[in-house]
Amino acid sequence: MRRRTEGDLDACERIARATHGLDNYPVYLPGDLRSFLASPDAIAAWVADAGGDIVGHVALHTRSTSAVMDLACEATGLPIERLGFVARLVVAPGTRRAGVGRTLLGTATDEATRRGLQPVLDVVTVHQAAIRLYENAGWILAGKVALQLEDLPRLEELVYLGPSDYPGPSDSPGPAGPAGSAGAPA
Repeated sequence: MRRRTEGDLDACERIARATHGLDNYPVYLPGDLRSFLASPDAIAAWVADAGGDIVGHVALHTRSTSAVMDLACEATGLPIERLGFVARLVVAPGTRRAGVGRTLLGTATDEATRRGLQPVLDVVTVHQAAIRLYENAGWILAGKVALQLEDLPRLEELVYLGPSDYPGPSDSPGPAGPAGSAGAPA
C-alpha cells in the first residue's frame, strides 16, 4: 500500500474500466475517467501495489453528493468539515478475495481518523459484494439516499459510517470477502 502518484493513474484507469465492465462500478463511465479517479476533492489517494503491478485504488475526499453529505451530517451530528468520504475503491478482478479491498478501506479509514474526521462512504444498493465488505469491516449503516444523476436512472445508495475501532491495514486483513466493486460514486 502506498500513496498514489500521477504515474499510477493509467493502471488505475484500467482497473476502473475492468470493474465497470464486471460490476457496473463506477455506475457511469465518465469521459474523463482520470479526473474521476484523481478528483480535486481528494485529501489523499492510495494504490495497492503487488510486485510493481497496481491492483487497487482508494481515495479520501472532502465531499460527496449533497444527499450523502446531508445524511452523514444528520446521522453523526458533525459539520461537513469533520467528515472524510472514502471513495473510488476499486480492486482488479484478478486479485479479489485476497484482502486488497479491506486493506485499501482500512488505509483510507485510518487516514480519516488520523485527521480527526469521521469516515463515511456511500454505495449503490445493487453492489452487494461491496456492502458485505463494509459490513464485515464494521461499518454502520446510517441510511439510504436517492440520487438522480444527469442522463441516468435514479440510484439508491446506502450511506455508511466508519467504525471507531477499525482494525486498519497494519492488522492482518484475513479473508475479506468480495471486494472488487466496493466504491462510492461521489
